[in-house]
Amino acid sequence: MDFPQILNFLAGQPLLALALAGIVASMLGGLLRRPAPMLGGFVRGLGNLGLLAAMLLTIAQVARLTTGADFALPQLGIERQSVEGGETRVPMQRDGHFWITASVNGVERQFLVDTGATLTAISPATATAAELKTNTLNRSVLMKTANGTVKAQLATIDELRIGNIVARELDAVVAPGIGETNVIGMNLLSRLASWRVEGRTLILVPHHPQNVS
Repeated sequence: MDFPQILNFLAGQPLLALALAGIVASMLGGLLRRPAPMLGGFVRGLGNLGLLAAMLLTIAQVARLTTGADFALPQLGIERQSVEGGETRVPMQRDGHFWITASVNGVERQFLVDTGATLTAISPATATAAELKTNTLNRSVLMKTANGTVKAQLATIDELRIGNIVARELDAVVAPGIGETNVIGMNLLSRLASWRVEGRTLILVPHHPQNVS
């Protein structure tokens, strides 16, 4: 990998680039401490701050993606996720799965409700039709699919409507390895007050049920 390729890779991994910049600044500050103590201390301090910021942002984003905990940083374009609306019942289909017609930024598509999926996953075709926004931090993840491990781009859904429920600024992943399938994952379900299966019906209950427009 040559230098332009390295720069292109780092441009797609801003948190990694921030961490590497912090390491370089810390090392440079250490070298400057002897000839220029004040300058060296300042540069090293900047490097340590960069490393700390990269670590905290990584932890916060992992928590946002994998739990119901919310992390918002509007200054970087990372808005707070919200899930509201009324109780929604999803009947089990003949294949034994829960499928529902949902609207992604106004585009209707079929979604599989998968309690085993960590993230809501969108097919590339749906992402293009719904004009999904790429993740502000330009993060990508590796996903295991039936066709092997693939690189998937994190994105944000402005509005996802499923039955009586509306999710806004929801994190999702555009997964090229899932074909035309779209999946509602635990990052949405965990933001509900509760979800349960009664007989052949999946019941989704948001916090503070209300009518939404």
